[in-house]
Amino acid sequence: MSEVLLKVEDLKARIEGKEILNGVNLTIRRGEIHALMGPNGSGKSTLANVLMGHPKYWVESGRVLYKGENLIELSPDDRAKKGFFLAFQYPVAIPGVTVTNFMRSSLKAVKGQDIPARDFLKMLKENMQLLEIEENFSGRYINDGFSGGEKKRHEILQMAMLKPEMAVMDETDSGLDIDALKVVADGVNRVFNEKMGILIITHYERILKYIQPHFVHVLVDGKIAISGGKELALELENKGYDWLEKEAEAVVSAPAGKE
Repeated sequence: MSEVLLKVEDLKARIEGKEILNGVNLTIRRGEIHALMGPNGSGKSTLANVLMGHPKYWVESGRVLYKGENLIELSPDDRAKKGFFLAFQYPVAIPGVTVTNFMRSSLKAVKGQDIPARDFLKMLKENMQLLEIEENFSGRYINDGFSGGEKKRHEILQMAMLKPEMAVMDETDSGLDIDALKVVADGVNRVFNEKMGILIITHYERILKYIQPHFVHVLVDGKIAISGGKELALELENKGYDWLEKEAEAVVSAPAGKE
């Protein structure tokens, strides 16, 4: 069995006084792709932000162990330097900063040393070819006028360049048509390797037709209500989330047993 890369233990977190995560437990090993699904408002994006260290979220209790180290004690940039990566649901535009300059600055910040220009450009070209991205893409400003698919491909290009060990993808399929979805999924499959772990956060099953997860988890009311294989995603596609939400409500409202 491969090494445990990420272990979330009874994680509880809140934002602006409201509890969102209510005891999340999750283990991801190297070489595994996990999918986290759930209805709107269940806490999926909150988990992504907490894992990356967003300052708006307060961790009440629990641990997030990344390669055995408590991630919660690290700043977001230190998490990135240790190989943790978050692909945003809504990447922001940075007019005036080209993809090339952004990538080189990111590499220097994460790896702690500058890369000779010739080596960097060779690496960038190779990864753009791997992901079938046109050459003129590197000269464009970050997400400025990008289509939804281009924004997501830029995130995948960052993954290819930075080579993180653990990648969290927050609703990467959001707003994509089927053609763009296939392209993005193909990019993820090309970048993924046996040393990585990936957590794909999604509301719908469709991206999982193109990226095959080893495990599927469903978050309901801030807790993982059920886990399974790919077939669980298919069941959710057919039945929706109502049955899980009703089960969760039944558990909460059930009277406590006598000692």
